[in-house]
This record gives sequence, structure tokens and C-alpha cells, in this order.
Amino acid sequence: MNVTVLDTCVGCGACAIINPEVFDMKGNKAVVNTDRISVSEDLCIDAAISCPVNAIEIFDY
Repeated sequence: MNVTVLDTCVGCGACAIINPEVFDMKGNKAVVNTDRISVSEDLCIDAAISCPVNAIEIFDY
């Protein structure tokens, strides 16, 4: 699974609350810890669904 945060991120922090292992806040934008995606794929999907501006993209390999 490949997870990216788009430039449209508004920094609400919902993704980091839902999945703190993968998402972290750097200033007012979310960033992805790609090393931890495989252990919490379901929570990555939940975070993407919860993003108010649809700034999280998920692709399967």
C-alpha cells in the first residue's frame, strides 16, 4: 500500500489522531511515516475516509 498526503492538506490533524503510527503533523501539514504503513493499513484507510479535504491518497502496489 502506498499512502501520500497531497498539498491540499489543511492540517486538521484527524489522520494523526486516527493513525498516529503512520501520520504525523509537521507544522500545519500531515506527513506519512512510510515504514509503518504495513502494520496499520486499515487505519490508513480510516484516516483517508475521515480527511475533510480528501488530501490522503491510497494506492495498492
